[in-house]
Amino acid sequence: MNAAVENPSHARQGWATSAVARQRTFFESGATRSYEFRLQQLKQLKAAMLKYADELEVALKADIGRPPLEVYVELNTALDDLNHAIKHLKSWMRPKRVGTTMFAQPGTSRIEYTPLGVTFVMGPYNYPFLLCVQPMVGALAAGNTVIMKPSSLTPNVSKIIEKIAKEFFTPEVFQVFLGSTDVTDTLLEEQFDHIFFTGSPRVGRLVMAKAAKYLTPVTLELGGKSPTIIHSDAKLDVAAKRLLAGKMMNAGQTCIAPDHVFVHASIKEAFEKKLVETLRGFYGDNPQQSPDFGRIINARHFDRVTSLIDPTKVLAGGQSDKASLYIAPTLLRNVTLDDAVMQEEIFGPVLPLITYERLDEIYTHMKKLPRHPLALYLFTESKEVENEVLQNIQFGGGCINNTMMHIANANLPFGGVGESGMGSYHAHKSFLTFSHQRSILKSATFFDLPLRYAPYKDKVKIFKSLFK
Repeated sequence: MNAAVENPSHARQGWATSAVARQRTFFESGATRSYEFRLQQLKQLKAAMLKYADELEVALKADIGRPPLEVYVELNTALDDLNHAIKHLKSWMRPKRVGTTMFAQPGTSRIEYTPLGVTFVMGPYNYPFLLCVQPMVGALAAGNTVIMKPSSLTPNVSKIIEKIAKEFFTPEVFQVFLGSTDVTDTLLEEQFDHIFFTGSPRVGRLVMAKAAKYLTPVTLELGGKSPTIIHSDAKLDVAAKRLLAGKMMNAGQTCIAPDHVFVHASIKEAFEKKLVETLRGFYGDNPQQSPDFGRIINARHFDRVTSLIDPTKVLAGGQSDKASLYIAPTLLRNVTLDDAVMQEEIFGPVLPLITYERLDEIYTHMKKLPRHPLALYLFTESKEVENEVLQNIQFGGGCINNTMMHIANANLPFGGVGESGMGSYHAHKSFLTFSHQRSILKSATFFDLPLRYAPYKDKVKIFKSLFK
């Protein structure tokens, strides 16, 4: 009886070990180090994205009900990051000259950016193409190889990613493995040089525990209950549109979507009215028939989200249809911090509205949360209010008078803080995340400063005189 039949788990472990070993051998050959090689990999990825754009549109619709415009928001965001890397790669790779301390003179100092090795990228279901490709861009730009495990909940998109890997790359550079958690678990037993995970804090803890075996560095892009604050001086028309555009994209299944809203008591009724009008303007009287509103990923998440809707507090929406995994864009009013919808990240098209009178009430609530939010959004015309909120609430990143748009700026790093994430990426920050910043000090030999050599004797006076 062969080993595969005798112990299937060993066979599964065998393919993972072989894949990592193949990439490590290729990486250690030095083939990935040059600018030309890295640039070629990025250009191949761009060619693949352009070729499969139409198929990705169909796949995203099939997997998660993604409307066409939202498909191209996802694809264009990935392409922008890729184009930015192609444009700036040469400058990113260039060693950075830095100052040299007096005691190391004569000499020069520099920081070099060296690749880490074999990297492992795990993608989520909510943006199944974008959140696989963006970290991959950074890994390739930094001169690494990539093993990827896309989400099993979006099989059509995952199969296209696998096709891209086979058609445009060699397995020594980029290889994709499909399957469920058993495939992920098997791969996590291997020794990688960096692990990049996007998903829930619960799974993030498991990934980090596995990585600890080899002290593998990790980037964890997680989540949390990201608040929005609508202050008394907010422009309500703009706030309603930008809030709902961020919340309802992908039917609320976005890690940085506004999770709940603190509305100042003085504008509560006016803002609620504006939100209802805006929802109707976006999706009509029957959002289920709208071509612009998505669906929940599966029945388990459908049940979880619908259980958070208190029918006595519904301001708008509240309808659902399990057969089509539809949950209406829903507004909940008069929500308290003790309600079920405030006990977990919603990750669906349900928006609770909480009234506040003083900003201190929000600060007190935020300090009681088990983790810092991944994002925060504040609508105000006051610079003083802006500064006060930013000084009193810790969060990963966010917007003033907008939602979610900070992730579209390639010049801004993206990541959480505390339990909402570890590390950051996007554009240049992705390159740095997947690089080792190596310090080099080069000393000249035409002169040798004697201060550091024994006997110290009178040299102590010189060092003491400098200590001030």
